[in-house]
Amino acid sequence: MEISATDLDTPTKAAPAQPADAARSHRWHRPPDAGRPDAGDAPPPGKRRWKRPLIGVVAVVLLVVGWSYVHALTAPGTDGMGVRSVEWLRGHGGGGIVSTVERWWYSHHQPRKGGPPPAVLVHPAPTASGPTPAPTTRAASSTSVQHLPAPSTIPPLASPALPREGVWRPAGRLVHGVPAVYTTALRPDPVHTSLATGVAWMDPTLLKPVLFAGIQLPGGSWAHEAPVPMAERPSLVAAFNSGFRLGESRGGYYSEGRTARPLLPGAASLVIDAAGRPTVGMWGRDIQMSPSVVSVRQNLALIVDGGAPVAGLDQNLRGQWGATVGNRIFVWRSGVGVTRNGALVYAAGNGLSVATLARVLTAAGAVRAMELDINSEWTRFFSYDAADPANPAAVAGTKLVPDMRASPALYLEAETRDFVALFAR
Repeated sequence: MEISATDLDTPTKAAPAQPADAARSHRWHRPPDAGRPDAGDAPPPGKRRWKRPLIGVVAVVLLVVGWSYVHALTAPGTDGMGVRSVEWLRGHGGGGIVSTVERWWYSHHQPRKGGPPPAVLVHPAPTASGPTPAPTTRAASSTSVQHLPAPSTIPPLASPALPREGVWRPAGRLVHGVPAVYTTALRPDPVHTSLATGVAWMDPTLLKPVLFAGIQLPGGSWAHEAPVPMAERPSLVAAFNSGFRLGESRGGYYSEGRTARPLLPGAASLVIDAAGRPTVGMWGRDIQMSPSVVSVRQNLALIVDGGAPVAGLDQNLRGQWGATVGNRIFVWRSGVGVTRNGALVYAAGNGLSVATLARVLTAAGAVRAMELDINSEWTRFFSYDAADPANPAAVAGTKLVPDMRASPALYLEAETRDFVALFAR
């Protein structure tokens, strides 16, 4: 197609004139789908003013929470990451969540009923220094040191009795040539026959107990603080766990002339005096504050009193015996008591309610006893002996029962929680 000169010379029809503002509006107008919100949808000025500060506050909160959690995971101590996470949540307002989850988990993981006897009662584990020693009596000792008579065999709580059940055997290093600690195991009730509860008997005439603070609990700096110092390890004979975290213990903590948490009247109390004599009793009734009191660790209420389990343990009136998982749920539990002649008895094992723990301690001779910590992470008892004759500070620990989770070296490291260590006098 050709374009003629006539076509070029013919003027085109002019478009109608538009106002300048209209032209600019047409030139810059973009349809709504071009990515720019319509001017009518813009947030009002007041809304824009508070949105940025709110985002800033949320960012600061997340930063602080994140720092706190990372600090908990990386803090010194022997706890694993899972335990640290749970304890962090519990300490930051999540205690109800943790308790609910624990109750649900334990209610669906209760120990089975019946079953064959536990291996520890059929084939006892060897001690740290060699095979389990044969039963002994203190009458055979040639030393003239004063000490308590050896404990009597514990009557079985399940029948028929097994040959090794409730029979005491020396544990840990000798003190002046005499066993200062005896241990045994027995089934805790006639129903859970595949479980074994470990029991330890300790002679305070040969042993001096010391309350050690953990590096985190109860908090602060203490003269006796984890780990057990190297200089004291040649005389270390045994150690066991303390009670609940103080916030859940319904009691207090006093040691070295300082109060970490106020002592409460009526609370079950493990008390050590200036002579190193321990006892267990109700604060304000059996023991009172005096210049001779060196350490007091309280936890809940007594579970054994007058040589018998306290009435109402199954009902747990007003949460006297713990509200975390419920006192009737069968879990790892521990407890300590005092006998009529002043010996300490400790018991711990899986599949215990507060009531069955009390019955075990009563059978072991306790006239007053208290529950200590619960759950497999916190129930520990170890006896110690020399690991290397050429190095007195080198000690080897033995668990009270083989299925205790923690390592026997726990209290020789930077343990998080407070505990009781017993040294040769």
